[in-house]
Amino acid sequence: MPPPPPRTRRPGLQDLRLRAGHSSDRELQAGTSLTSTRSADRPVPNAPTLATQLRWTAHCVLAVEQGHSLSEVLPQIASALRPGVQALTFQTLRQLGAARALGRLLAQRAPAAPVLALLHSALAVLLGDENGQHYQPHTVVDQAVEAAKQQRSTSMQAGFLNACLRRFLREREALSAQLVDDPVARWNHPLWWVERLQHDHPEHWAAILEANNVPGPMALRVNRRRAARDDYRAQLEATGLSASPVGDDGLVLSAAQPVERLPGFARGHVSVQDAAAQMAASLLLDGRAWSTADRVLDACAAPGGKTAHLLERADLDLLALDVDARRCTRIHDNLQRLGLSAEVQCADAANTAGWWDGRPFDAILLDAPCTASGIVRRHPDVRWLRRASDVAQLVAVQRQLLERLWPLLKPGGRLLYCTCSVFHAEGSEQVNAFLQRHTDAVLQPSPGHLLPGTVVANGEFNDNVPGGYDGFYYARIDKAGP
Repeated sequence: MPPPPPRTRRPGLQDLRLRAGHSSDRELQAGTSLTSTRSADRPVPNAPTLATQLRWTAHCVLAVEQGHSLSEVLPQIASALRPGVQALTFQTLRQLGAARALGRLLAQRAPAAPVLALLHSALAVLLGDENGQHYQPHTVVDQAVEAAKQQRSTSMQAGFLNACLRRFLREREALSAQLVDDPVARWNHPLWWVERLQHDHPEHWAAILEANNVPGPMALRVNRRRAARDDYRAQLEATGLSASPVGDDGLVLSAAQPVERLPGFARGHVSVQDAAAQMAASLLLDGRAWSTADRVLDACAAPGGKTAHLLERADLDLLALDVDARRCTRIHDNLQRLGLSAEVQCADAANTAGWWDGRPFDAILLDAPCTASGIVRRHPDVRWLRRASDVAQLVAVQRQLLERLWPLLKPGGRLLYCTCSVFHAEGSEQVNAFLQRHTDAVLQPSPGHLLPGTVVANGEFNDNVPGGYDGFYYARIDKAGP
């Protein structure tokens, strides 16, 4: 039986420190796609039943609704169950706006929270995903009812659940028609989120929302110190995996894979990192020669993907900071696997008196805490965890970091500011305000806002072509010389 759901809480700023490119925060790479309709009803020896998976999916969905991120909840799930439960949970969160609206139509009075979470999970499976339905409808209903019977908190409502789901199957077309004018049900995002995107991206807001509801591709970063990209691509093809080049060091797989299937992963030949996150190293380093005499700061570095990429491309005297001790351990682990070395400190970058030795930096990478609104396709819980008020709180954190770190940069040095956000307040508006406050700050040609699904062709950014990059913002700011 699943443990009781965590008590309701609101996430603090520490919970909002999501980044693009987290190796353990990406979609599970294999075994997570839902079973096809053809094989869904065929028993597999020792395989978890759909009822068991739905029960745990409802547990995860309820925890998210109570303010907990999936990174907290999924590790509670037994390893044998986790891939399937994660796949169903991701699907439910991508359909949660519609599932909630349907639940209100199907139930005159809302049931207890655990029952409602199970109803939402079953409805999401019945709605299907971008690849259609993966289970026969009657199987979903039967297994959802069985899941309800397995728990004390839901067993008394098994009949209610059965009635709601069977009514949905009978009246699906009519019920779905009632959702047309509900933007939360249509786009599966909170209303404030939809409205902010409409304001910030009047031409692309709908495409951004649609991209957020489709899983992102799996991208790799080849460690150029240990392998050439073309050679590594050939190794992939030799094992039956196809990939396309992206950026300077990246490969996008045609299908996601577990890292254990990636040749040389344990030996540091390759890392998992979205193509948008891979742009940081070239934007910070290109245009000049670097050596170990150059001091570089990665101010919010965990889990170390961008830190490692900088070191793969150049010999540097690099300091990596992060405020979370556990995440600093991940930086160490990633660097060790890749055969790289850097000084890592657990410290708040904004509290410079606590860690800075007084020696200025030649370059600073500030991957600032943000809403993570650009990586929702990989973190479908983010949209339901955020509140409109979080944006202003995080903008204040970003501004403080910029103000505290700018004096640490040498004249003639460069700072790369980035967020995995598509909100203008965390990108272009933040940087424009900074430039107005600092006459010695010079904005260099930069990508600006990348939207989910962006691809680069012939050096030009084309918004919202399927696949491509996560949503991101980049601005390189140079400090004027003496």
